[in-house]
Order: sequence, then C-alpha cells, then structure tokens
Amino acid sequence: MTGVVERLVPDKLWQLFKRVVPEAPSRPQGGGRRRHGDREVLAAIMFVATSGCTWQQLPAAPFGPSGATAHRRFTEWTKARVWTKLHRLVLDELGSCGHLDWSRCAIDSVNLRALKGDLTGPNPVDRGKYGSKIHLLTERTGLPLSVGISGANLHDSQALIPLVKGIPPIRSRRGPHRRKPGKLHADKGYDYRHLRQWLSQRGIRHRVARKGVESSQRLGQHRWTIERTMAWLAGCRRLHRRYERKAEHFLAFTSFASTLI
Repeated sequence: MTGVVERLVPDKLWQLFKRVVPEAPSRPQGGGRRRHGDREVLAAIMFVATSGCTWQQLPAAPFGPSGATAHRRFTEWTKARVWTKLHRLVLDELGSCGHLDWSRCAIDSVNLRALKGDLTGPNPVDRGKYGSKIHLLTERTGLPLSVGISGANLHDSQALIPLVKGIPPIRSRRGPHRRKPGKLHADKGYDYRHLRQWLSQRGIRHRVARKGVESSQRLGQHRWTIERTMAWLAGCRRLHRRYERKAEHFLAFTSFASTLI
C-alpha cells in the first residue's frame, strides 16, 4: 500500500500539500474509527482524477479509505479551497526559482460534454448538447496561471477579463510579486476592440488574431503551447467528460490537474 501511495503522491507534492491542508478535527469525547491519513486519501483522489473511475469504483485495498471516505474528504477540502491554495503554492515555488516566463502568455478554452449540473449550457459546436467549458491562461512555456469554468454556450471573449484578473500575485525570483504578463496571445474568438483597449490600459500588449485577416489553419508561433497544455489536461481523465453536478467540484478537479501540470 505504501508503494502505491508514494508513487501517486511523491514526497515533494506531499510536503507542499501539508502546508495547505486543514488540520484534522479533534474528538474530545474520544472513540470512533481511526481517521485515514491525509496522504492516503490524497492518493485515492489522485487515482480517481487520473483514471477517471467513479468514487464507487475506487479500490480500497491499495489505498485504505473507501470511495465514500475519499469523496467526503474531497468535499471538505474543496470547501476549504485547498486545491486553489495548492495551485497557488506551486506557482509561488516555481516563480521563486525563476521557472515562470512572464514575457508572453496565451489564453484559450476547451469544450467537454456534461450531463447535468451548475454552469452547463447547450454547446454550439456539439449539436446543442449540454456541456461545460474550461478556460485557461498559461505562461510562455504552457504552465497554467489561471483557470475557470463556464457553460458551453459562454463566448470565449467573456472569459478573458476574469481570467486575467484571476491571476494571483506570484512570487518572483527578484522583486515584488507579479500578476501581469508582458504580452497576451489569443485566437479570433477574442478579437474585440473593448478587450484590446482593456489590455492596453493595464499595460499588457495584445497579440490577438484578427478575423478575416489571419488564417485559422495555423496556431501561430507562440499559441501552440496552450494547445499542448489542453492536451496535458486530458491526461486527467476525470476531465474528459464532466460528471460532477456541483460546479465547485468540477473546478476543483480542474485546479488539481493544473497543479499536476
């Protein structure tokens, strides 16, 4: 059991996770079952996220906690915003080591099928079937800086401002925290004058593909990195199709996948 847990949750990830996970509640009266360790539960959640299995299908033998226990702890940690804190902590560690390239960023989205739940809508590119969108903003090498979710019928342009504002202040190798890229690359879905003006007012140079001018067959010299990141997100098979009814649970898996990237 220990080998599987350590393989899914390496020591470096576990040390970071311990800094953001809330303390276990105490039982003054004593008694009750022994609480499963946080590392074992995190490994179980990792298995569900990467394999795409349901909580009921989670094998308890390799990890210890059952699917119901892992789901209950996942819900508790989601309410405590553990996944968002973990993602930001990883960004701070990367930023302090100089591994984040702020010279240019890219923004894009990906559609996926959703059966039911909050923040869903008819997908205009999938025969109107209900789905959700994952909106992503990455730095130059493709590491996710800001993520968000919406219904599949939300236009990509409406997510640009929330994503840029959602970049947290991240530690730098030298100087103050940073949360603003030098340039922002985007495709034709973001080709609107008010978005260009909004970026210019904040000192962000925009590189947005223009409708009717640039070919849609090419990803461009710099925007291919975010397409690769979208493929990396697909490595988290729980994101192939949205199964979570609650939007905060779906966003939690998205933040978790971004942390693994």
